[in-house]
Amino acid sequence: MNAIASCRISFLILISSFSSVAGETRNRAREIGIEIGVFRPGAWNAITDVVGVAVGHSTVIKEPDVCTGVTAILPHQGNLFQMKVPAAIYIGNGFGKLSGYTQVAELGNIETPILLTNTMSVPKVADAVIDYMLAMPGNENVQSINPVVGETNDGWLNHISKRAIGRDEVLNAITSAQVGPVAEGSVGAGTGTICLGFKGGIGTSSRVLPKALGGYCIGVLVQTNFGGILDINGAPAGRELRNFAFMNDITYDDGDGSCMIVVATDAPLSSRNLKRLAKRAYLALAKTGAFSSNGSGDYVIAFSNYSENLIDHSNQNTEKKIAELQNDAMSSLFLAVVEATQESIYNSLLKATTVTGRNGHKVEAIPIDRVIEICKKYNALNWNQNLSKSQ
Repeated sequence: MNAIASCRISFLILISSFSSVAGETRNRAREIGIEIGVFRPGAWNAITDVVGVAVGHSTVIKEPDVCTGVTAILPHQGNLFQMKVPAAIYIGNGFGKLSGYTQVAELGNIETPILLTNTMSVPKVADAVIDYMLAMPGNENVQSINPVVGETNDGWLNHISKRAIGRDEVLNAITSAQVGPVAEGSVGAGTGTICLGFKGGIGTSSRVLPKALGGYCIGVLVQTNFGGILDINGAPAGRELRNFAFMNDITYDDGDGSCMIVVATDAPLSSRNLKRLAKRAYLALAKTGAFSSNGSGDYVIAFSNYSENLIDHSNQNTEKKIAELQNDAMSSLFLAVVEATQESIYNSLLKATTVTGRNGHKVEAIPIDRVIEICKKYNALNWNQNLSKSQ
C-alpha cells in the first residue's frame, strides 16, 4: 500500500445546524415493502454485491453554509491504472461537468476510482485522484491518467462556490472505501442534493440473476439531485404528497437537477455491451417520475470487473482475447439494471434526512409513514410476496 493510501484520514463530519434529527430511523425501500421488479437483490442489496467493488464517502458539513461531500467507487481492490476495467458512459442529458468522458468513449476502459461530488469541485477532485494514482507503487513512470469524476449541483443547500472539497476529503473517500453495506442518503456526494421535491442523496441496490441466466450480479449506485413527479410502483406519491414539478404556489417549480448513475457488473462485457447496459439504466429515471429537464446532467457510468477481461497495462501483446456475452444473453441484464437503478433512487430518498443549509434553505426528508399509506392505497407494496401467495 502506498503512503497516501496508508494514511487513513478520519471521516469528516462537523456537527452543526445541518445535522439530522438524533436517533431518526430511516428505512430502505424493501424494509417498508416496496419491492421493485422480479429479480432478487444480492446479500447487501448494494453495488458492493459485485465482488471486489468498494464504496467510500467523505461528508463535509461546516456552519453556516457548507453542506457537501464526495463519494468514491472502486471497481476492484488493485491498482486500477495497471489493471483497467472495461467501461462505457451513456449521456442521457449532457448538462453536466463529467471529467474523463472522452477517453472512456475512445478506449472503452476506466483506469481510476470513480468519484462523485458537487459541480464546482470536479477539477479539485480530479487533481486529488491523480495524486492518489501517481503515489501507487507501479505508477512511478505514468505520464497520463484519466480521472473519472461526476457531479450534481448542490448549490441550493451548499455554498458551492466555496469549493469545500479538498485533497484530504478525496483521499479519505478512496482509502476508506469498503465492501459490504453502503451508507445512503445525506452522505458523501449526496449530502446537499434534492430529489423529486424531497431530500435526495446516495442510494444503491443490486440484482443477482438466476443460475440459468448466468448468475451474474448487477450493482447500482446513484447520486440523486433531480426533479419530476414521484411515482412508486405506480402509486402517484408526488401528487398525493402535494410536492412535484410545475405545481403552483410552491418554491419547487420546474423539476431541474441531475442524476449520476454508476453501474457495476461481474458479467463478461466489453465496452460495447456496457454502453447498451448503461442506456437501460437510464430508463429507470422515468419509472420514478423523472423527465430529464433542460438543466439536468444525467449520466450512466458502467463497468465490468470480470477478472479475465481486465486490461493489463504492462502487457505488450498486440492481441487480447476477451470473454463476451452473446447479444441474445443481454436482456436479463437489461431488466436487472432497470430494477436496481429504480430501487437505488427510492433508497436515496428514503434514507435521506432533513437538511438545513445555505441561507437557511431547508429540504425535508420524504415522510416514510405517508409513503407507506400512499403505497397501500394504490396496492404498491409487497408485490413479490403477494405474487408468491397467488401461485
